[in-house]
Amino acid sequence: MKDIFTPDMRLSDMIDMNYTLMQVMSRMGVGLSNSGLKADEACRQCGLDVSTFMLICNVYSFPEYVPSPEEIDSLNIPDIVRYLRGSHSYYTGRALNNLETSFDRLLEPCDETRKGAILKFFVEYKSELEKHFAREEDEVFPYIEALQKGTRPEGYSIDQFEEHHESVDEKLEDMKNIVMKYLPEECDPELKMWVLVSIYGLRDDLRRHTYVEDNVLVPAVRNLERDGE
Repeated sequence: MKDIFTPDMRLSDMIDMNYTLMQVMSRMGVGLSNSGLKADEACRQCGLDVSTFMLICNVYSFPEYVPSPEEIDSLNIPDIVRYLRGSHSYYTGRALNNLETSFDRLLEPCDETRKGAILKFFVEYKSELEKHFAREEDEVFPYIEALQKGTRPEGYSIDQFEEHHESVDEKLEDMKNIVMKYLPEECDPELKMWVLVSIYGLRDDLRRHTYVEDNVLVPAVRNLERDGE
């Protein structure tokens, strides 16, 4: 594969290639103060497994990147969970709160009926997303932590998580279409573009997040279950 990040690259060079990595790195506890360091040194300072860090950065940056079975076998699962928890906090906190604030401003020229219907749609999506993440925080992550301690909880497996793991970005398509096609001309066009950029960014981020869960976390935990049999 031609395009791939390696541990000897500086974080600043990686960010230059994909600026959205600033947020991804932050979720793993790697701040901009580390950006002058090579990836392996930054990971040592932040207590991260460099192979796991590189895998997540590559998945987010290169759509054609598919982790090999060997990479999955060598993953540090606590670091994957650490990243996922950081992502959940980001989505349900800053990302959705900023989007909600922008929606409130954008919809000011709308009549109360239209404004109320759109904001209701957003609030329902936010609640759905929070419930989705809460299930993972309350069921999946404790299950994984128990496996790592050598205990296999009865009545649950990672296959059950995979079977019921629904997409969380579909309603963002509806939200995007509402903003793009159905708002009155009185709505601020610059703010409309900003809201659309935010929706597109959140949609793409959630898709990569789901990919990590389905194609990195699930097979890694399946290996852990197999080892405990």
